[in-house]
Amino acid sequence: MPATAPPRSPLATAFRTHTCGDLRETHAGERIRLAGWVHAYRHHGGGLVFVDLRDRSGLTQITFDKDDSPADVLETGSKLRQEDVVAIEGVVRIKDKPNPKLPTGAIEVVVDSVEVLAKTAPPPLLPSDEDTLPSEEGRLTHRYLDLRRPKMQHMLNIRHQVGAIARSYFHQIGFLEVETPILCKSTPEGARDFLVPSRMNPGQWYALPQSPQLFKQILMVSGCDRYFQITKCFRDEDLRADRQPEFTQIDLEMSFVTSEDVMRTMEGFARTLWQDVLGVEVPEMQRITYHDALNRFGIDRPDLRYGLELVDVSDIARRTDFKVFTGALEKPRGVVKAIRVPGGAAELTRKITDKYSEFVKTFGAGGIPVTKVIDGPDGPALEGGVAKFLAPVASDLIAHMDAKTGDTILFGADTYATCTRALGELRQKVAVDMKLLDGPDAIKWAFCWVVDFPMFQWDEETQRFFAMHHPFTAPSPEDVGRFMAADAREHETVESIVSAGYDMVVNGSEIGGGSIRIHQQEVQKKVFQLLGISDEEAQAKFSFLLEALRFGAPPHGGIAFGLDRLVMHLAGTDNIRDVIAFPKTQTGADLMCDCPSPVDSVQLDELQIKSTFTG
Repeated sequence: MPATAPPRSPLATAFRTHTCGDLRETHAGERIRLAGWVHAYRHHGGGLVFVDLRDRSGLTQITFDKDDSPADVLETGSKLRQEDVVAIEGVVRIKDKPNPKLPTGAIEVVVDSVEVLAKTAPPPLLPSDEDTLPSEEGRLTHRYLDLRRPKMQHMLNIRHQVGAIARSYFHQIGFLEVETPILCKSTPEGARDFLVPSRMNPGQWYALPQSPQLFKQILMVSGCDRYFQITKCFRDEDLRADRQPEFTQIDLEMSFVTSEDVMRTMEGFARTLWQDVLGVEVPEMQRITYHDALNRFGIDRPDLRYGLELVDVSDIARRTDFKVFTGALEKPRGVVKAIRVPGGAAELTRKITDKYSEFVKTFGAGGIPVTKVIDGPDGPALEGGVAKFLAPVASDLIAHMDAKTGDTILFGADTYATCTRALGELRQKVAVDMKLLDGPDAIKWAFCWVVDFPMFQWDEETQRFFAMHHPFTAPSPEDVGRFMAADAREHETVESIVSAGYDMVVNGSEIGGGSIRIHQQEVQKKVFQLLGISDEEAQAKFSFLLEALRFGAPPHGGIAFGLDRLVMHLAGTDNIRDVIAFPKTQTGADLMCDCPSPVDSVQLDELQIKSTFTG
């Protein structure tokens, strides 16, 4: 090869010297080879054909010209159709009319050699046509075509970046990447396990891990000190737009740390991620306690990009004769809360607020009383909706809510749990309707840590406590004494114990959750006791962890980031299926592979399993 030859691209192969996104004006006059899919074609008559050739890196216009392309090459070029796979060779030249919308828009490749590598059948969807895509069902059935779309390739690239940045960041600060088992012991606590029968041990089962929680704690006991893994997790639970039966975690654990150590390290990771992928500088994240989050935002993953905070107006509501309010306040832990919507009087019509009442009913609330603030003869006053019931307290309510003329006030009245949840969900809907997330002045990213979670929550249906995070979360250092002395019959005391848990939240979405773990066997046994797990059950499910804790476990803690949710935010989509190469539907089906599917009786016989399904 001559000494003056350009350096060989790391992506060069026998089929190409460059990718379809590489070429610029500086390549003019060079002989090059490209390979890819026909994205679009244009026949201009008179022996001139333009083809946009596409690969993962982008598009390049290739030109078949009767003055520069051999006749057989021109004939082949004129027969190309969208999604044919071709390899071409030619010379780069500057365009007379550049296309500023494309990075390669200043050049074209004049083709003098072409090979059709694969002809395509008429495709059910075209990667070049974003406006007429089939339903999501059609896209998932033909996922190999859907993934060809530049938008989907972009999302796959972001996912790759997130993994690469994570590995680099944690490697630099001393984390070891360690793989943990996929076939493990069933320790159901929360979602249902996916079970796998063991052929070599008839009648016995593995479970697919809901998380590597126990294994990463064992690694801390083992002296690993800092563990990291990008791992698959599995939960057999009802699905939605941001949930899949199999999902990916960036899973981490650290020894000899406090909550502050973990949060500082993980905040640095999030800051690095947003800077490297989006060029966004993330400021120091504020801390919000769990109870403040519920009181102010109605939810433990608050969206801080806008106001619309919940305000307790129970004391004012008591001074009315409005039965919706007074009836709610007679309930145990009954409250009346309100949201002030600036400018809502002009935007939130009766039709919209009626829909709000229907919306909150799905969260157990009875409806949404509403009124608006107008200019009265003596200053701001209330009008419409429930204004007549609030007349005696109107001025106090307006002052308490810091309401202005043109505002709308939305009320919730029920038990604390129902009221806060309903208004918390409604708050997010109002923000969209009021376009608070749009416009040049809208806050793009709002991060926070939610801390001081209750360690336990009582479930009325099962009449038992559940762990708010998981049963291996330690109590906060300040609450260890109260925790060890707690009696499961003292509900208020147990529910008041604060855990050493923490969640990272961005734009109302939990992207990471973790805690300081229990590293002392007697503390772990106490948790099981309060959860109603007997010694025998604890030994059956968690014996290896309990045994490990006998032999000198260091204080340790960690976190798990939902990689799929991280990519969702960074890619600007709200559907988790967009950022997973081969996702499942909301019924857990893979439409491309047609699974889950029946298996033959021979396979079941080998596993000594008999199906009882008769559908």
